[in-house]
Amino acid sequence: KHANNQFAERTVEKAYHAVADGLHNFSEELIDLPLFISSSGMARVNYKTGKPATTVVTSLKLYKYHTLFECKPVTGRMHQIRVHLAAIGAPLVADLTYGGKDLFLSAIKKKYRPKLEIEERPIMARVALHAFSLKFQELNGNTRQIDCPYPKDFRTVINQLEKNS
Repeated sequence: KHANNQFAERTVEKAYHAVADGLHNFSEELIDLPLFISSSGMARVNYKTGKPATTVVTSLKLYKYHTLFECKPVTGRMHQIRVHLAAIGAPLVADLTYGGKDLFLSAIKKKYRPKLEIEERPIMARVALHAFSLKFQELNGNTRQIDCPYPKDFRTVINQLEKNS
């Protein structure tokens, strides 16, 4: 109940890391765009019928053609980070639903050529978004932060971008 109340009161601090297409230099950029969820489950910016949605975005690292972001959603709308970043021209890697593109090693590594008989697969088979940390108050009043290391596929994307930028 204590944790649920903190989520409801929006006092839990959530941080997500995301890799987006393109170079974007943001320092605590406030994205405040209302979101509407359609019956098909797609979210989109809609000023008339959308619910308030706010995300704070900071660029952590710029690579050759991509940016690593830290995104802190103030509200918690479905697909909020994905739609907000796409709306400002920074769609997430592998987010085909909201305008992102798959990331292939051949696109970032100069001398890499996939074998002719095998179709090249994307480096990451899902949206490049990771729930990185959660900060909340424990029952005793202490602040607790839980960090979650990058999963293998997300770490692979970061490593390849580091090597080839």
